Amino acid sequence: MARIFDVVEYASEMKDEIVHRFPETGVADLRIGSQVIVRESQKVVFFRDGKALDEFGPGRHTIVTANIPLLVDLVGKAFNDRTPFTAEVYYVSMREFADQKWGTPQPILVRNPGMGLGVALLQGFGSYSFQVKDAQQFVTQIVGANGIYRMNEIEARLRSMLLSKLQDILGETGATRSVADIIGLTEEIGAAVRAKVQDDFAAIGLLLKSFYISNIKPSEKSAEELRAMGMLDMQTYTQLQAADALREAARNEGGGAGLTAGIGAGVGLGNVITQSLSGMSGTSNSAASQTQAASNGMSDVMTPGEAANVLRVSEEDVIAAIQAGDLKARKIGSAYRISKSALEDFLKG
Repeated sequence: MARIFDVVEYASEMKDEIVHRFPETGVADLRIGSQVIVRESQKVVFFRDGKALDEFGPGRHTIVTANIPLLVDLVGKAFNDRTPFTAEVYYVSMREFADQKWGTPQPILVRNPGMGLGVALLQGFGSYSFQVKDAQQFVTQIVGANGIYRMNEIEARLRSMLLSKLQDILGETGATRSVADIIGLTEEIGAAVRAKVQDDFAAIGLLLKSFYISNIKPSEKSAEELRAMGMLDMQTYTQLQAADALREAARNEGGGAGLTAGIGAGVGLGNVITQSLSGMSGTSNSAASQTQAASNGMSDVMTPGEAANVLRVSEEDVIAAIQAGDLKARKIGSAYRISKSALEDFLKG
């Protein structure tokens, strides 16, 4: 014979649980007169055959025909108030789930007109908090038949919703503001994301309480990664590689940032290459001598491999630049030959 629960209670703070079904498996056998105890920051939702019947807030409740008529109607007349009936009982945590972390797993591309490549890659991170607003809707839309539904089961979905709106807001803001302005508008952008995502949260019975941006900063993507994303053509990529090599030769050990930081911040490409070729103000003479030394080390006529050594890239990259028409070369039989002047013109852009 099935066990009849005269008292239904889940005495837990539900720190990482959003929903807990009583009992965890199967259904609860109840009867008119059963006691339901709901603690502060909890709500109980009754389901039967997949339909939400009623819900109780904090307190001690006695199941009678007056407070859960839909359930009694399904069972029919209760003989002497002793006829047992089954229902699914879900305890839902109504407290605020605070200090949830978010971050951009991949940089967000924004426009940056008039600077470098005309785009910039931004990364951000921060925190958010939420709580269940509509217990019946959340159980119906998200939980289903799960016995326990924990915070980690919905984190990825919530972060995806938030990052989607953040990307939209950054795109809209980047159309009229510079990257430097965007970095200084964390509070305004956070408020815009919070307003824009509320409907998505409400659709699954949740309320976004807060969304904070701790930091937005330029990505540290390298030239290779930018090229893999389709953001650099072969000539630009090779120039960046060559400029990076020359900067490494010009600066003192441990000094300064490489091209990575410059690209991520949207620094002008022409400025980056110029600075790399000539060095920063304190090392301009050293950079010039290094550049001259590199030029003196070139042969008048070079193979793709020799040119690759000068540029510090792969031979395949040099051949690709030739085939794209970016680097002038003469084909003799099946081999390419590159003049010193052609390579110098290529480096000048």
